[in-house]
Amino acid sequence: MPGFLSSLSTETLLVLAAYLALGGAYLVVVPLALYAWMVKRWTVMGKIERFGVYGLVFLFFPGLILFSPFINLRMAGQGEV
Repeated sequence: MPGFLSSLSTETLLVLAAYLALGGAYLVVVPLALYAWMVKRWTVMGKIERFGVYGLVFLFFPGLILFSPFINLRMAGQGEV
């Protein structure tokens, strides 16, 4: 494998690195930051903020769906009955 990478030009490696960085930001970094924001603000958001968050959820849906099994935005209950 190292022989394959050494045969690529510097420009090609830079383009591949840029694609990986943008893909990682789109699929991992921004969705996790958006989830953290939603967990912190879910019950106190105003109308405009909620509208903006819904827009970001639509924009970053592929990354959010990767982390959806690990997030819970439901309000905490009263405890055991």
